[in-house]
Amino acid sequence: MSIESKIISAAINAAQQLYGTTITEQQVQLQPCKAEFEGDLTVVVFPLLKISKKSPEQTAEDLGAFINDNLTEVSAFNVVKGFLNLSISDAYWLDAFKNNLSADASSRYGSGKKLMVEYSSPNTNKPLHLGHIRNNFLGYSVSEILKANGNEVIKTQIINDRGIHICKSMLAWMKWGNGETPQSSGSKGDHLVGKYYVMFEQHYKKEMQELIAGGMDEKSAKTKAPLFLEASDMLRKWEAGDAATVDLWKTMNGWVYAGFEDTYKKLGVDFDKLYYESNTYLFGKEIIEEGLKKGVFFKKEDGSVWIDLTADGLDEKLLLRSDGTAVYMTQDIGTAVERYKDYKVDGIIYTVANEQDYHFKVLFLILKKMGYSFWEGLFHLSYGMVELPSGRMKTREGTVVDADDLIEEMIASAAQSTAEKGKLDELSEEEKNEVIRKIAMGALKYFILKVDPKKSMIFNPEESIDFNGNTGPFIQYIYVRTRSVFRKVGEAKEYSITTLTKKEKDLIKKILGYSSAVKEAGKLNSPAIMANYSYELAKDFSQFWADHQIVNADDENSKNFRVALSKEVGDTLKKSMKLLGIEMPERM
Repeated sequence: MSIESKIISAAINAAQQLYGTTITEQQVQLQPCKAEFEGDLTVVVFPLLKISKKSPEQTAEDLGAFINDNLTEVSAFNVVKGFLNLSISDAYWLDAFKNNLSADASSRYGSGKKLMVEYSSPNTNKPLHLGHIRNNFLGYSVSEILKANGNEVIKTQIINDRGIHICKSMLAWMKWGNGETPQSSGSKGDHLVGKYYVMFEQHYKKEMQELIAGGMDEKSAKTKAPLFLEASDMLRKWEAGDAATVDLWKTMNGWVYAGFEDTYKKLGVDFDKLYYESNTYLFGKEIIEEGLKKGVFFKKEDGSVWIDLTADGLDEKLLLRSDGTAVYMTQDIGTAVERYKDYKVDGIIYTVANEQDYHFKVLFLILKKMGYSFWEGLFHLSYGMVELPSGRMKTREGTVVDADDLIEEMIASAAQSTAEKGKLDELSEEEKNEVIRKIAMGALKYFILKVDPKKSMIFNPEESIDFNGNTGPFIQYIYVRTRSVFRKVGEAKEYSITTLTKKEKDLIKKILGYSSAVKEAGKLNSPAIMANYSYELAKDFSQFWADHQIVNADDENSKNFRVALSKEVGDTLKKSMKLLGIEMPERM
């Protein structure tokens, strides 16, 4: 039983013994003691005043005396207004530390659910960009955190490989590509296809401007521009199975898939199952037909299919166009049903930017109205947009930050930063490059994941690669410090100590807080909790390192204990950062 559970139990007994009243666990408010007060844990007594019928101070005194007398782990207490501060004995912390070292990690978490986490889910008309990077890091990290909480997790993506946007790239390549290929151009396939998407939008914009100048309104110009009409015709041909269109689609998508795979490898993310919109939209169409028969959906005069959600506070939503072609919602309905059939999951977490909040409200409601019970396990992990100091990115204008370019920039910055500090001078060139890669990707991942997913963020590459402050490289550096201890003294030996310094105790408390951080991160689907935990632990060790001798401690017992403590800090940092997808270098 944890010390927190023991204190709560003692407080419940105190209420019964002192005031003759039974209280619940929820009525006992327990929190970490503030740094400016003496103690480890604080009981907030204000909720108990109704049963004590005494002042906050007297209630806290009564409760403190009872707990101190009846709980051997509590060594002292003090009262600050309505707050009871409890000091926990060094013996307890030392015993808890030893038990933590010997405990089987798997025993700390019960078996959980079967969950699917969707992330990335790119369009095959452009390369991955900074927005995709946040998406991938969030999805991968949430998957790892959920696994650490005892769940079976299937990592998946839906590849958006069909639709008007795909046809735009295809049409532009047909018109202006002159047979260009990744091999002939020396370009990654996803970059090449993205170039033609931007090219389409540039020509399309000119056509619209010409139509507007001729007196047409903007709304009409968007759908009457010759290029748009050609792209729409191409989409109809694709859905009809036109051989030439399908062959070109397969060729260009193949270029993109190869490019994506290379980028995913660099990012350090992977997937257990891939779904393709080109397949799932057909499942969606079947469900739409079923919904029409049930009266869940309706047809308009032009033949388009809709659902009326106005009674639910939403609006009418298009499901099939008048020409029979599918929309995003069509394939998302089909994908959800297909995934449940494949895996019988308890829940699906969709990692998608908050721009799609409304889309997922509609999707979940449609599945509910169609009678699919699994809709209750669907969750939209809605995250804020990523912007640069210069402002928002726009794909159509070709102003996005390419993922591959950003990775290379991060590696170059890490190389420069380490060279200036001379940190890697003793390593071979191969070792040096590997450490630089870990620092660069650690900086990128940590900077993005330390922000609460719900919040928008500004990504500044220069700020991320800093060996001081709340950064990935700082935590990696502290980890390397813990490992430097072992290069000097080897494995920790037996020790026998009875007292702890404040900073030693703080480190033990932080280490013991790992499982709580994992559980909280899993509950909230927030890697930011693990990032913050890692930083706080690293910061505490940095202070400990500055104030305490380890290798040159005054006596062997202190030395051996501090070596063991350093090892556990390092191990905890490593497994905590692993949940963020961050690798830890052994030297830097």
